[in-house]
Amino acid sequence: TLENLLSRIDDIEVASFLNEPFGARPALLSIHAGAGGTESCDWADMLMRMYTRWAERRGFDVELQDLQPGEEAGISRCSIRIDGLNAYGYAKAERGVHRLVRISPFDSNKRRHTSFCSVDVIAEVEDDDIDMDIPEDDLRIDTYRSSGKGGQHVNKTDSAVRLTHLPTNIVVQCQNQRSQLKNKQTAMKVLKSRLYEKQQDEKRAEMEKFYGEKGEMGWGNQIRSYVFQPYQMVKDLRTGVETSGVQAVMDGELDPFVNGWLRAGCPRQRNKDIQIDD
Repeated sequence: TLENLLSRIDDIEVASFLNEPFGARPALLSIHAGAGGTESCDWADMLMRMYTRWAERRGFDVELQDLQPGEEAGISRCSIRIDGLNAYGYAKAERGVHRLVRISPFDSNKRRHTSFCSVDVIAEVEDDDIDMDIPEDDLRIDTYRSSGKGGQHVNKTDSAVRLTHLPTNIVVQCQNQRSQLKNKQTAMKVLKSRLYEKQQDEKRAEMEKFYGEKGEMGWGNQIRSYVFQPYQMVKDLRTGVETSGVQAVMDGELDPFVNGWLRAGCPRQRNKDIQIDD
């Protein structure tokens, strides 16, 4: 049909923007709850579900690598691996701070709360992709018992691994396997990916400094606002893409936002040009 043809043309057009190095690689996506206690932890859990649904819609494979439950509800952090055609190329659009406005179900007075979560996305790189050796003296390796949802066998032994890169204080944790060795191998791969991304960020920062560009710091790295009450609206603060279909977005309908970001040339934040409604 004409609709299917136009959809296919749209997919081809968007795919043409996926030209960043390692864009075809798996994506390592992590979510961290911001200040706000239980409400922020619940928001982090909602985002994890949203990204899992989005990945499944695209036919991607999703693997939970690390999860820390919240004290009362939700999660304080998680790391998931998304594998599929151009997984990182698409998922990188989600990197930044996500803001939720709603009447909190945890507030007996039914007051409106604002919560934040940070989302980080990096490409999973292999040893053949980059030339990086990490001296043993630069690492601290800790083992502990798994604390996430892993079934009856996962948390009986100290199979979970935490790697700390001492020069940068980057911490990577993995607890999804019953084997400590496999968790260490996975954590090392993630650490190398994060160190590579840090190098690239530093290079981009130097280029922006050279050209005299300065980002808007007032909003941190906030990229999207999700308003549940008193009205319903999801608005991307970089591109202006918005929808009142909040539930569809939370069920994984993220392609309009991802595609809009790609079409706009992966713009940096433009909050100063967009009205933000409370």
